[in-house]
Amino acid sequence: MNRRAFLSLSAVTPLAHLLPAYGRAADGARELKADVVIVGAGVGGVACALAAARNGLSVILTEEVDWIGGQLTAQAVPPDEHPWINERGSTKTYRAFRTRVRDFYRRNYPLTDLAAKDPDLNPGRGNVSRLCHEPRAALAVLLEMLAPHLTTGRVKLVQPFRAVGAETDGDTVSAVLGLDTRRRTKLALVAQYFVDATELGDLLPLAKVEYVTGAEGQRDTREPHAPDVAKPDNHQAFTVCFAMDYEKDKDHTIEKPEFYKQWRDYAPKLEPAWPGKLLSWEMSDPITLKPRAVGFDPTGAAVKGLNLWTYRRIVAKSNFTTDSGVSDVCLVNWPQNDYWLGTLTARDATDHEAAARELSRCLLYWMQTEAPHPNARKEGWKGLRLRGDLCGTEDTHGLAMAPYVRESRRIKAVFTVTENHVGVDARAKMLGKRGGEFAAEDFKDTVGTGSYRIDLHPSSGGDNYIDVSSLPFQIPLGALIPERVENLLPACKNIGTTHITNGCYRLHPVEWSVGEAVGELVAFCTAKKRAPRQVRKDAKLLADYQAQLAKAGSDLTWPNEIATSVR
Repeated sequence: MNRRAFLSLSAVTPLAHLLPAYGRAADGARELKADVVIVGAGVGGVACALAAARNGLSVILTEEVDWIGGQLTAQAVPPDEHPWINERGSTKTYRAFRTRVRDFYRRNYPLTDLAAKDPDLNPGRGNVSRLCHEPRAALAVLLEMLAPHLTTGRVKLVQPFRAVGAETDGDTVSAVLGLDTRRRTKLALVAQYFVDATELGDLLPLAKVEYVTGAEGQRDTREPHAPDVAKPDNHQAFTVCFAMDYEKDKDHTIEKPEFYKQWRDYAPKLEPAWPGKLLSWEMSDPITLKPRAVGFDPTGAAVKGLNLWTYRRIVAKSNFTTDSGVSDVCLVNWPQNDYWLGTLTARDATDHEAAARELSRCLLYWMQTEAPHPNARKEGWKGLRLRGDLCGTEDTHGLAMAPYVRESRRIKAVFTVTENHVGVDARAKMLGKRGGEFAAEDFKDTVGTGSYRIDLHPSSGGDNYIDVSSLPFQIPLGALIPERVENLLPACKNIGTTHITNGCYRLHPVEWSVGEAVGELVAFCTAKKRAPRQVRKDAKLLADYQAQLAKAGSDLTWPNEIATSVR
């Protein structure tokens, strides 16, 4: 698509409906220039911008929704992290972000003396992470980290912005075309380098970058958990999260959702089978796939098994003074509101996003009116209150600002990470190990590290969980370089992984490390006047780039005592 063909578009037209309209003539696009254009200001996009700016590059950073921060903010999901995150397995700036979040609470909240002095303060005391926090806290910290670059003009934040096209010349991207959807103006963003840090890999089809979706076939990847044949439409579930608190003597019951009966009675048809209805306190155990009962009680009473109330709690009243008025706040990102009946990259994505929001509202209504109590004689907790004010959506739907995306379009990369590189059982079989210690693949072109189980939620193709052990891994530079295109790089969940390995490379710390590595790579390539693929091929250039990453505080390898740990 060239600039002369840039179409006139309304600010509310869904992206999926824009693609067929490329042939209409339009003009008058305002042109903005920078050294690098980063489309998407989620976790990876912000990390990329910080790295590029500190190296002296001018940056245009765009975001489609009202909050930057992606998973941490607009999607409302506190970070899923590995047990060594305080000291290693990430980057210096990611660890600084975590420290700043804790300091934000110490500066601004009425903490108890014990909480204020706790170096490992966990504001929500959630079970899922050592740092469960409100999305607004993460937003404030990310804006604080960007502040000096925004003031100097080195980073220009263009928000809200929706990419709708790209200019290309052979293997090079020359401009990204899009809309300022609030002012209804057209923009052409011009740079030497472009970064796709969108949640769904939206730039890849626009810029004609080769990509894959869904599950690859076993004949292509040789992964033990891949299907026999490729299933491009088989994506992990996505989730519209929401925050809620509980007021015992109040009635906050929402209006009955239109499709409540359908969702209340919905029994998933998955393989292996799901135990009963989705809206239930029974689910599939992610690892064994056997029926697993979970507990829920917002009053603070003890429950048997996993307590969903504390699992992703983002505010724990015990951290705050008794006169503060602060109550527990629970973030609902559970199997019960995972949505897998369609994908966000399909042409009917808007319909599926709306259905996922309806599912989340139905879950809330079910908990308020019909959910079983530990005391079997009661049903529902009318005091559960939707906290859209904590998610920036109090005046709209009250749920998270954007869906929590687990799986995206992924570039066809010069190197693809497979289960055989990081999976415990796959690696043991490949190495012929029957016991003893072994590590994940040692990538000579490592640009970062991460660790998480291979954790795939139920999928649009009808698969139940795929949740298998993995080893602490590295992020290879080859997974960040497209097969053909020279100056567009991925910085989100769109790197060169497979459907299987996306399950362990998709979490917050890894996305940050990817974004930071890409920002440093663009700065390095700009200074050396070399292309990213040349850096990977040339041993001296690669070593110099890795030294630059290490100096900036990126961990490139794991110590031996951790490298063989099983997650």
